[in-house]
Amino acid sequence: MSAYVRVVSPGAYASIQDAGRIGFRRIGVPWSGVLDRRLMRIANHLVGNEETAPVIECFDGGQQFAAADASLRIALAGNAVLEVEDDAGRRQIAPWHSFILEPGQALRITRISPGRIGVLAVSGMTVPAVMASASTYARAALGGLHGRALQAGDEISASAATAGAGRMLAQAPEPTVGAIRVVAGPQRNHFDSSFWSIFTSSDYKVSPAADRMGVRLEGPPLRHLARYGHEIVSDATVPGSIQIPGNGLPVVLLADAQTAGGYPKIATVISADLARVAASPPGSTIRFTAVGAYEGEQIARDEERLTRALLEAIRTVPGEGVDLDALYSGNLVDGVVNALSPEQSR
Repeated sequence: MSAYVRVVSPGAYASIQDAGRIGFRRIGVPWSGVLDRRLMRIANHLVGNEETAPVIECFDGGQQFAAADASLRIALAGNAVLEVEDDAGRRQIAPWHSFILEPGQALRITRISPGRIGVLAVSGMTVPAVMASASTYARAALGGLHGRALQAGDEISASAATAGAGRMLAQAPEPTVGAIRVVAGPQRNHFDSSFWSIFTSSDYKVSPAADRMGVRLEGPPLRHLARYGHEIVSDATVPGSIQIPGNGLPVVLLADAQTAGGYPKIATVISADLARVAASPPGSTIRFTAVGAYEGEQIARDEERLTRALLEAIRTVPGEGVDLDALYSGNLVDGVVNALSPEQSR
């Protein structure tokens, strides 16, 4: 049976993303893809999809989705307040938990906080690939349904939900706290040591100019050495590159950023921390700290182990909310008391 997820409201911003459009940066095509790969993998696992299947990435909240033609199995990974609305009214449901959305019902993402990113997975959601990816890159009209952000009235093909237990992540991931870790960038030598110290010891505020392309920061300006100036011959950038334009204020590039640029790059955010930058709302404060390349690689391996542990912790939960995996793995007869012979109790 055909089924569709209908966009009733795109809220602050919503787009179709997957693991990204890898292999085309040499011809000027960004990776795009989800800003938080862990959320994508968890959400897809909750509904039984491949870990890198297309998902709907939501910013800040306000999104509303409905089931069209048939029931849908859906799940949202992220710190969100969710409601299901139907003729009987509204009821709150939990994130990190798959459930069935029936025709005539709507899922409302009322708020995403802390952070600003939520990832919605729908079982069997199918989106045609463009250059090997369904990810939306709106600036070049690539991917997605029409190469743009989602709009009210859009419908995305999915699989009709079948009967069966849902899945849940019993405990949401613990947020990583502390400074954003960076390695020195290719133009680190365009700034003297005093400004490197300022960069790695100062608080920077996320400005309202923050989207999937990048995050502009406000704080102490960093001055370029006069012999280099504030521009370079354009060279390659990657998500995580921190450019310093003429005003001296850092710009952290994200998934949709250009593939080359003419501003010096003082540092690069390590892959394990880039999602934290993307999820930082305007007005929030971040601080940078330097690590070596080897340490950054070790942190990435540790983060992957943690993600795998989270995926393995996802449990099957029947409709009444009883966690069968936990129930069956417990010792159900431990501590039995014999009322007639207490000395035989165990």
